Amino acid sequence: MRKANLLLPLLLLGSALQPAWGQAGLEVLNVTTAPDGAQTYSVTLQILLLMTLLSLLPAALIMTTAFTRIIIVLALLRQGLGTTQTPSNQILIGLALFLTLFVMTPVFDRIHVEAVQPYMEEELSAEQAVIEASGPLRAFMMAQTRETDLAMFAQISGRDGFESPDDVPFTLLIAAFLTSELKTAFQIGFLILIPFLIIDLVVASVLMSMGMVMLSPLIISMPFKVMLFVLVDGWALIMGTLASSFFT
Repeated sequence: MRKANLLLPLLLLGSALQPAWGQAGLEVLNVTTAPDGAQTYSVTLQILLLMTLLSLLPAALIMTTAFTRIIIVLALLRQGLGTTQTPSNQILIGLALFLTLFVMTPVFDRIHVEAVQPYMEEELSAEQAVIEASGPLRAFMMAQTRETDLAMFAQISGRDGFESPDDVPFTLLIAAFLTSELKTAFQIGFLILIPFLIIDLVVASVLMSMGMVMLSPLIISMPFKVMLFVLVDGWALIMGTLASSFFT
């Protein structure tokens, strides 16, 4: 009797909620087609798509922002100093992230004004908001991409004769942008490594002239490289050069 008394309220509650479930159906996954042919997705489906796209956020950060150039230059700087794991990878990535945020702030502000705010105010659909958001990002990437890299990937894909930058497919632009960023990062890294290379050569020549062949030149040259880097205010120079390289 006690079990029956406990199960009776649960059965009554289930029978009361069953019509509501039947009416709800799969409304959370609805796609509504407007008279003009445009499709509108339910809010729950939009959130589901957004959460799925967030998993691609690290790749998008690397491929479409200033992060690639910055992290490569910082890694080459650490290698030139000869300090192995100092600064650590976490510190370098943190520096690269915040410097990327500084560089990309004007782009993000334009995206917020032109795409995010109108979408939140329901002035734009989700598809239109994505198109509007890609405009400032495309302009930033196009400004950093070399024409030779664009022409190379256009020739590979068999797409020639773009009348304007807006005609360039986004996938082609990403490939050309990454290639240009790698080239620029290694050019900056080359200029950074030259002073450290000179110090290594001088220290190695002095050690050989003194007959200290068994002593590694890196052990002697590292303090001199660190001292030189600190005296010339190297971190400010590196950060300023990286930030200004995107605004030229």
